[in-house]
Amino acid sequence: MSDEHADVPGIRTGPVSRYLRDRLPDAKGPFRFELISGGRSNLTYRVSEQASEGAAARTWALRRPPLGHVIATAHDMAREYRVLSALADTTVPVPRPFLLCEDEAVCGAPFYVMEYRDGVVLQDRAPEGILRGPEDGRRISQALVDTLAALHAIDYREVGLEGFGRPEGYLERQVRRWAKQWEANKTGELPEIEALLGRLARALPAHSDHAIVHGDYRLGNMALDREDPGRIVAVFDWEMSTLGDPLADLGYTLIYWVEAGEASQVEATQITAKPGFFTRAQLVEAYAAASQRDVSAVDFYQVLALTKLAVISEGIYKRFTLGKTLGEGFDQMKRMTAPLAARALAIADASGDPR
Repeated sequence: MSDEHADVPGIRTGPVSRYLRDRLPDAKGPFRFELISGGRSNLTYRVSEQASEGAAARTWALRRPPLGHVIATAHDMAREYRVLSALADTTVPVPRPFLLCEDEAVCGAPFYVMEYRDGVVLQDRAPEGILRGPEDGRRISQALVDTLAALHAIDYREVGLEGFGRPEGYLERQVRRWAKQWEANKTGELPEIEALLGRLARALPAHSDHAIVHGDYRLGNMALDREDPGRIVAVFDWEMSTLGDPLADLGYTLIYWVEAGEASQVEATQITAKPGFFTRAQLVEAYAAASQRDVSAVDFYQVLALTKLAVISEGIYKRFTLGKTLGEGFDQMKRMTAPLAARALAIADASGDPR
């Protein structure tokens, strides 16, 4: 932690503290800033205000882009702020946003401040008492599916998100976008990525629904109630959100869902391999039941998700080689693009549509 008198990486604590006092309702400071999530996506800080006479200590969360090699479309603070504002009064559990700062003179980059929601994020190990048996695994799996279906059921026009994206032609644009991002991110040639992009372009599904898409929907981007782990208290990391095909979210969730006896090539928790958690097939079945959508083309969406993740992974690796990463877990950083591409090609080869 740090106080207002010393900067922390990514935060100019003096100017930011003055900005919060001037614009955040009832905030007085002094503030302390602590990085709680960083490096591989936008940076998240816990902002704590010390208790004062007659007032309890309060806490917020602050989000800003990563340091260096920023892709504007993937690190747009105003977009994150807008989607959180739109969803704040829906059934989808999101932190309520309070303040958006687009003046880069304050912190060196745009940032926004939102509600701090405490909960358990399942990583490699679950805190003691969170997973009490297979029933908790089942309830967590179902809650993840139900929350995703609830997001996709929202009429984006009714919550003010018309124009947030262009859902028509979403999948075709996704393939083009990640081809462009690959050219911007790559640290070396990799023919497998080119092959995947070509196969995806040839195998585009004939039908595509329209919905709000999270873009990075997985167990690691949600907080569970400490007393009732079957209840999701917050879904985080909306930096990739847009309007598009809801099955893109399902495909992305599946590539992070590890089953018993598997080793994951992505930074996914192994907890989903524990008894009680759904298998991937059960996850697809549960989503189909909750959403009433046709999921027969789910292999395409998994291949798209893995290709997207491979390109994102390459961008993270590039920031690492440039010395622009911040947070834990970079001491043994490796280029994971090739294994991710190989997994995507294996799914494509085994699918009913091997184009």
